Amino acid sequence: MKKTITPVGDSEMEILHIVWDKGEATVAEVHEHILGYRKVAYTTVMTIMKKLADKGLLSFRKDGLTYVYRAEKPESEVKHSLLRQMLDKVFKGSPAEMVQSLVENEALKPEEKAEIESLIEKLRGGS
Repeated sequence: MKKTITPVGDSEMEILHIVWDKGEATVAEVHEHILGYRKVAYTTVMTIMKKLADKGLLSFRKDGLTYVYRAEKPESEVKHSLLRQMLDKVFKGSPAEMVQSLVENEALKPEEKAEIESLIEKLRGGS
């Protein structure tokens, strides 16, 4: 069984997504990206990225005076671990209960419903 990932906050997840998308990034690059849609202090981004490195989710290398960060774990592994934690905590480990809650309580677009139906068909052994 894989070791679970330490829970991450909203800002940490936001930064992880940016680093995953970029492949690797400096604090300045992540800060600039976030400034495109909201205000955040450079030092806040730097602190969060250091915490993510401390949690083992980011690693870094020095390039002159600059630290260049990259994801230490693949996006799919982090998502699965965090989803598993939520599944256990909120839905008592029941994937069916989680999917039922999602389907009953979310306003799903027709294409989202079709995608879910397609996934269910795959589970049934169809194409």
